[in-house]
Amino acid sequence: MKPRTKRALAVVGGVATLAAVTALVLNAFQSNLVFFYSPTQVASNEAPKDRAFRVGGLVEEGSLQRDGLTVHFRITDTAQTVPVTYTGMLPDLFQEGKGVVAQGRIGADGMFRADQVLAKHDENYMPPEAAEALAQAKKGQMPSLQGQLDAQGGGAR
Repeated sequence: MKPRTKRALAVVGGVATLAAVTALVLNAFQSNLVFFYSPTQVASNEAPKDRAFRVGGLVEEGSLQRDGLTVHFRITDTAQTVPVTYTGMLPDLFQEGKGVVAQGRIGADGMFRADQVLAKHDENYMPPEAAEALAQAKKGQMPSLQGQLDAQGGGAR
């Protein structure tokens, strides 16, 4: 075999291998891709029926029902609602009237069966202790460090 033919076969083999690897990576990426839909899009059948997706909005007031580890609630975007069922531990920030994102599939009965529930927090969140300290500082009532130490019994005597 001529060197020119060997080189051409090596290039063709390399391109074929690269194409196969690219196809496998794209296929894996496509199967793990999860899209986000609003309750209005889910109600108008824009969400896929055969694969997992995320739905997000607010937990509707008065819709939360607990049955052991199984929880039923509705997610709303104030225009439409989606009934959701989830079995497992909910995040600490989960509560009615707050933001939530649920990942799962929608059943033939229209019920969204979540595999994962994520509670969204306010981007202005701060620990209660820090919020209290800021509120006291704004009022000009910030206790002195010496006063705090004396109250805890650790001040200088």
